[in-house]
Amino acid sequence: MSATTSEHDLSEALDASGFAFTRRAWVDAAPARVYDLVSDVSAIGRWSPNATDVTFDQGAGPRVGAWFSGRNQKDGREWTTRSQVVRADPGDAFTFVVGGAEDGIVQWSWTFHPQGRGTVVEQSWQLLRLDPVLGTTRGDLDALRDYMTNSVEATLISLAQWIAEE
Repeated sequence: MSATTSEHDLSEALDASGFAFTRRAWVDAAPARVYDLVSDVSAIGRWSPNATDVTFDQGAGPRVGAWFSGRNQKDGREWTTRSQVVRADPGDAFTFVVGGAEDGIVQWSWTFHPQGRGTVVEQSWQLLRLDPVLGTTRGDLDALRDYMTNSVEATLISLAQWIAEE
């Protein structure tokens, strides 16, 4: 990068679509049960190493268009996010967008596939657009994706263990 290249120029050169991943885990429960657990956003703190105090807005629930808030933490920092449900198909998929469907930054998707007596749970993370709050360089965004990958893997392991012990 030349001395005259600004962070804005670098952000323009990056493509948000390259920052995405999916991870899978088998859990010992039917897809409908796993959907019920995941779509109850207030329960995410049981499994996620980063999210706490997640609650739907008053009167809202796991349906398309519903909003919820949650606190997140990373590297000693804490912040609140607002997210909107964009897909809610019981037993099949649950998806929400941080920042809302219209101008969101990150999409989180959960899908559920029956396998044997249980379910293969897929959790996906996709950067929808660049935003300086997430980083301004390829290195920043690679580090964020790697961090979120580790978080998702920890979440899926915790979910599977929680279901096994339930």
